[in-house]
This record gives sequence, C-alpha cells and structure tokens, in this order.
Amino acid sequence: MSRPSLELASIFRQHGGSYRNQHALALEQLKPMHAIEICRTAALGGHIERCGHCQHQRISYNSCRNRHCPKCQTLARQQWLERRKGELLPTTYYHLVFTLPPAIAQLALQNKKAIYNILFNASAEALLTIARDPRHLGASIGFFSILHTWGQNLMHHPHVHCVVTGGGIDTAQQRWVSCRKNFFLSVRVLSRLFRRLFLEQLAKAKLSFHGQLVHLNEKANLRGHLAATRKQDWVVYAKAPFGGPDKAIEYLGRYTHKVAIGNHRLIGDSDGKVSFRYKNYSSPDPQRQRVMTLQADEFIRRFLLHTIPAGFQRIRHYGLYANRNREANLKLCRELLKAPQPSLLSPPGKAKAEIIQAASHCPVCKLGTMLREMKLYPIRWPARPP
Repeated sequence: MSRPSLELASIFRQHGGSYRNQHALALEQLKPMHAIEICRTAALGGHIERCGHCQHQRISYNSCRNRHCPKCQTLARQQWLERRKGELLPTTYYHLVFTLPPAIAQLALQNKKAIYNILFNASAEALLTIARDPRHLGASIGFFSILHTWGQNLMHHPHVHCVVTGGGIDTAQQRWVSCRKNFFLSVRVLSRLFRRLFLEQLAKAKLSFHGQLVHLNEKANLRGHLAATRKQDWVVYAKAPFGGPDKAIEYLGRYTHKVAIGNHRLIGDSDGKVSFRYKNYSSPDPQRQRVMTLQADEFIRRFLLHTIPAGFQRIRHYGLYANRNREANLKLCRELLKAPQPSLLSPPGKAKAEIIQAASHCPVCKLGTMLREMKLYPIRWPARPP
C-alpha cells in the first residue's frame, strides 16, 4: 500500500501551533496533538538501518503509539485480532448500531466519560435483556461493542457498533438456540428499551456543564432539555448478517482501531484550508465519494471532538464474551454446537513478528534484510525554568 501524499501529522505541524495559541485546550486534546505531530520524527528517537545486500541506508524513527494517531493502529489492530480469532464461534454474526440523538450527543461533549459509559451499559443491557426474553430468543448471547464518535464529515456522532452471535445458550444451558434466518431481534423493541435504560442511568449520573450549556446544571432545565428525547424513536440499526466468523473478523479488522479520519482520506492542505473525502450516508447515493473543504482551524476542531479520556476502553466484551467467564462459556458453546475446540491458531506475538519481518526487507534491492546499525536517542529538550 503506497504512502499517502498528505498526513494528519503534516496538518497538525503546519496549523497546530496557531490553533493552540488561539484556543484553550484540555490535556486530553493537547496530548494527542503533540503525539501525532512528533510521530516518527527525530523527537522520539529511532535507529539507522543498512541493507546487508546492497548497502542501502535508511533512518527509521519510532512511533508515538497514541490511539488517536492514524499511523499507529496497524500493530494494535493485528494483535487484537490475533487474540480474537480463537474466540469466534462457528455461527452467523449480526451487526447492530446504537446511536444517541443530537440533544444527548450535545451533552456528551462536556461529559464524555460518563455518557459514553452509559451508552455502552444501556446498549449492552438492552441486547442481553431482549435476547434472554423467551418471546424473542430466550438465550444468553455474546458480543463485542466498539465506540465510534464521528461521522464521515467529522462532526460529533456518538454510536456503538455491536458484533453479536446469531444465537446463544438457553437458560438451562443444555442447548444452543439459533435465531431465525436473517433476523436477530426486533430493532423497535431494542430501541425503546435502550432509550428507557439510557435515560434512567442518565438521570442518576453526575454531570457538569459550562459555556452555552451552563444552565443545564439546574435539574429542571436538564429535564426540559431531555423531554423531547423521551418521545423520539432512538436509532438502532441492524445491518445484514455476516456469513460467519471469518466475515466477522474481516469486519472487526476494519472497525476496531479506526480513528476519526485516516490519512488515505486527506486530499490537500493549501491556503489555510484542508480538503478530504467523505460519504453522505443520508443522501440518495450514500456510497459516492465527495470532497469537503474546511478551514484548517475548523478541521482541527472537528478532529479534537473525538479525543477519548485517558484510560477509557473503546472496545468492550459482553455476555458469553465477558472477560470473567469467557473461557468456560466458549467451551460450552462449542460443545453445544458440536464444534471442535480450537487449537492455538498462531503463537503469541506472531502479528508483531510478521509486521517487523515485512518492514525488514530492503525497499531498493528487495533481496537483502535491513540490519540495525545505530540507535538514535529521543531529543530531550531542556526543562523550562519554574
């Protein structure tokens, strides 16, 4: 895959300094900006390599490994998928999306940790509750939930993607219950339960507001703000089912470690404006590639809407995949499905070894191996006086 001609790091290096001078930013925004700007530069150190065959020399700088950086997700994604491959069951998987209405998405920008946690909890509880109901499936299911907070135009659009087993274990734990062909659960029922659970948990949460939303610190004003959402139909979208575990892995590889915008979508940065490709999913032709051009400051502002609080988990596991009883649950599932227990598909660290091996081939002669000659230490700037 060829290297993109324009990278997010270049935009941040060009316009990030002036943006920081004009706006007061939180630490959770400053850290990703700084990490992306210095990613794979001399500031982080690296090493000098030389080909053992043609003597070609190159300098390789270290990565920032920040989860908001589009260049640093390949290894993390491959290692995560490596761990998941042996856990997928020989069944159909379904893809559901739970989305917050705009009035609540607005509140999430000032209370990210609290509201994103509620989004995870309410969507998971809705899925588990409806699936256990004998009128629907009558079984315990398993699924992964992945938080995305962006739309293609980089505006704030918080939602969770759920990859769900197309069936589960019955309450007696004696048999595997499969859902109907091409139908998992009623999205209308899921939507209403999701709405109720979310609003119940939101009412108990400790939220704080500032700026234009400061009036919502009064409970009466907050109830008035949320009144309309109690009557809306919240969007729960069920996509076409995957064909099986291989298709689920393919999907997870695209979605688990995505950032708000990848380098491949960036087109140009000139005259203080940034252009990028996007899709308008609400249009009659949702798959057509369009081009959006924004002022650099607006582009950076939109990107920083999607920074995640430190330590916040963007990928979570529920039901049969919950961390506490995962191994025992999956063993029972395979027994009920009459499927063989999986052997270790690949040794630990295989993904990392493959990526390192691919990078070690000489880009010039294609025959030799790049051997490390010298270590380059990170640049340590002198401390400022107190």
